[in-house]
Amino acid sequence: MKNVLVSGASIAGLTLAHWLRRSGFAVTVVERAPDVRPGGQAIDVRGVALDVLDRTGILGEARDLRTRMRGMSMLDARGVEQWRSTEMTYSSGRLDSDDIELLRDDLVGLLYRQAREAGVQFLFDDSTAALDDQDGAALRVGFERGADRTFDLVLGADGLHSKVRQLAFGPEDQFIRHLGAYVTVFSTDNFLDLDNWQIWLDDEAATYCVYPVRDNREIRATLGFRSEQPLAYDHRDTEQQKALMTAGLAGTGWETPRLLQAMRRAPDFFFDSMAQIHMDRWSRGRVALAGDAGYCASPLSGQGTSLALVGGYVLADELARAQGDHTVAFARYEERMRPFVALNQALALENQGGTPADESLEKAKNALTLDA
Repeated sequence: MKNVLVSGASIAGLTLAHWLRRSGFAVTVVERAPDVRPGGQAIDVRGVALDVLDRTGILGEARDLRTRMRGMSMLDARGVEQWRSTEMTYSSGRLDSDDIELLRDDLVGLLYRQAREAGVQFLFDDSTAALDDQDGAALRVGFERGADRTFDLVLGADGLHSKVRQLAFGPEDQFIRHLGAYVTVFSTDNFLDLDNWQIWLDDEAATYCVYPVRDNREIRATLGFRSEQPLAYDHRDTEQQKALMTAGLAGTGWETPRLLQAMRRAPDFFFDSMAQIHMDRWSRGRVALAGDAGYCASPLSGQGTSLALVGGYVLADELARAQGDHTVAFARYEERMRPFVALNQALALENQGGTPADESLEKAKNALTLDA
């Protein structure tokens, strides 16, 4: 039985861990947060990623949890409505589609339950701190809090700022590509009294979206500002990040001041750059990457969740097919995933103007089959 460490208890990591455990691997997931992370925006599951949910046994529950938007309005910087639609929203596309939009924390909850029931072990409130190759036969992993342990494989699914990627491949600046914006996501009370209706605001310096969730009791807000050059900030300093977002939205009208006040109080505040990760290879020795750690497409693609689900499933599938032979499995994983990743990362560049690339999306979301 191969002993595998998965770093990151989010969508890619939980999918990967679940399917590895079902294939007979001994799986431990390490997560920096004290529990699965709350909050996050509404995310989309499309195309072949729906097949992953189906095989995982949670497709029906995911459909039950989908958002129920009736449409959207687009406002200018003063809050004046420019147009509205009852056929689509920018966040999820056409409302008559079979694709699913649901809250990130709802999907993570379903995947976490499946992983726990499969027998995956979890180490919360800890993270990888060192990787030491034991003469090619195993990896000795140093943790920030716990004692060192030895694993046959270490799989990084720990996001855009992956620690596993840094340890195994080198500094982040070799791989990250800034896409000209910063974004924050948080939840607050529905003080706008929105009824299953999205509001988008767009001006030259900033753009954001607010929409109701939890039977219209809450709002999820996704606020963003443009910055052509990357900003220097501490990824762990939330107060600094809130100050950056406040400055970036200065002068934007409508309900921006109230939203910024709510942001400062939010218990699930998230801030990061719009960026992508591009790497020549996603594996080195006994280490491999999945999801945002290896090929982040950015929220602009609308396909980050689908990439995470499919990437986690395919990596686990290839390890199972190769009976744990990681050299064979990692090569097949890259062969299957690279065309799919390339098409989905390209969507972000097409969508920077704010217009959904329908034809490109249809091609990208089904550019891979689960049965290789």
